[in-house]
Amino acid sequence: MSLALSACSAEEATRSAIDYGKVDVPIQRLSSDEARERGRKLFEMNCVLCHGVRADGNGVRSKGLSGKAANFTSAEWRASVTPRLMFEVLSEGKRGTSMPAWPTLSDGEKWDIIAYVLNVAEQREP
Repeated sequence: MSLALSACSAEEATRSAIDYGKVDVPIQRLSSDEARERGRKLFEMNCVLCHGVRADGNGVRSKGLSGKAANFTSAEWRASVTPRLMFEVLSEGKRGTSMPAWPTLSDGEKWDIIAYVLNVAEQREP
């Protein structure tokens, strides 16, 4: 039991040690066609099963998730996020949901995925 508690404490310490509100957002990268294309490929490799080919939250694994996968095409979703929040979710996961952390992705790869997803959201807005 103490091992489980110390693991939780270590996770909490790691989470609180990073101030995602101060993470530098690479604005030029987010609007780069090259970053968006790299992000599309990474999204297809890592995100499609839950978020779907259309990034609408209807991936083949979405039905088995605790909660609904984010629909990146909805105006409501787009209005509720910032690039920093997206970076935090990719880095830490999202508590209370099935969204895992992606420690195997580099920071650059995370920003490329964010560039792609934000572009998808912009393309789908009415």
